[in-house]
Amino acid sequence: MQKTLIINAGSSSLKWQLFEMPAETVVASGLVERISMPGSIFTIKYGDHQKYETTVDNLDQNAAAKMMLAELQRLEIIQSLTEITAVAHRVVAGGTTFKQAVEVTPTVLDEIKGLSDFAPLHNPMEAKGIETMAQALPEVTQYAVFDSQFFTDLPEMNAIYSLPYELTEKYHIRRYGEHGISHGYLTGRAAELLNKPQADLDLVTLHLGSGASLAAVKNGKAFDTSMGFTPLTGVTMGTRAGDVDPSVLPFLMAQEKVTDPNDIMMMLNNESGLLGVSGISPDMREIKAQEATNPRAQLAIKIFVNRIVKYAGSYLTELQGADALVFAGGIGEHNAELRQEIIDELAIFGVKLDAQLNAANAEGVISSADSKIKVMLVPTNEELAMVRQVAALQA
Repeated sequence: MQKTLIINAGSSSLKWQLFEMPAETVVASGLVERISMPGSIFTIKYGDHQKYETTVDNLDQNAAAKMMLAELQRLEIIQSLTEITAVAHRVVAGGTTFKQAVEVTPTVLDEIKGLSDFAPLHNPMEAKGIETMAQALPEVTQYAVFDSQFFTDLPEMNAIYSLPYELTEKYHIRRYGEHGISHGYLTGRAAELLNKPQADLDLVTLHLGSGASLAAVKNGKAFDTSMGFTPLTGVTMGTRAGDVDPSVLPFLMAQEKVTDPNDIMMMLNNESGLLGVSGISPDMREIKAQEATNPRAQLAIKIFVNRIVKYAGSYLTELQGADALVFAGGIGEHNAELRQEIIDELAIFGVKLDAQLNAANAEGVISSADSKIKVMLVPTNEELAMVRQVAALQA
């Protein structure tokens, strides 16, 4: 049987799934956390709820990839590396260059590296991941699937900023959006669950995790999105600030005597968001645990909800209503209390949750029968969306 390996390489983690094709069956999945740090955690899940986990200090991306391939064979998940016939990589920024998944050639790899300005925390690591897997599996075709591709056809009024138009055109400055693989999957899955043609569907999709973004979907296609030129803007995230007045940057540089703007960008990307406001953690679960007694935890949660409500409300207005609001992502899928808080703030639109359905955390409609707009919980499946795009290229 042919197998496709899906890779999602981040700055501090490497996630992967191995699919048996064409059945789209997940044979194994894994995660390497704390890459290049003390106590790197290597995990594989496979078979009938079997799990292998070990800790290795300072496991870098190259060593993690080699360890993954070795353990797949040692655990007899595969008999030979020749069973892997394709490797697909999630790449955050494809700019306007890549509007669909592509086979990775040396030229494509150079272009991915060249788009790093649009996702400085992501594209360099993802390019490195492609090079690592190409070295480990030199005979296997590598593919890139782009997070931004769902948003390449945004209407110009939503895609561009109110800058001098000549600069917009000269430097390709626009709202690129991210989490597009997820938002695209959610759109298709919502159409299936609602038994409605995707082309007739208007949605607000909420991908809420450590990274978070919302999208307005009109007639089954992306219409607007909260992330912008880079993944930094939009709603409050785990460590990312989301929307900030640009004037804050030179102000902070002057006040803190910072000479390198990259230092401020690092603060906005890595030290802000839920972590920066709460002073506790970027993890909503840890912040929620202190909500009752810690005012900064309370504030962080209120800001998180507030920013989501602002975007969701504006998108419902842009769309003049919607068929459904769709929750996904680690927070969106698992935190019933936060879903309730968000929907309560959107009550003016006549949207209501069914408390019992919301608490069940199961895929499907979770709104009450009298809600004017359906609310759905749809666990996102970016890996499945990616493997299907690769299969289409191979057909």
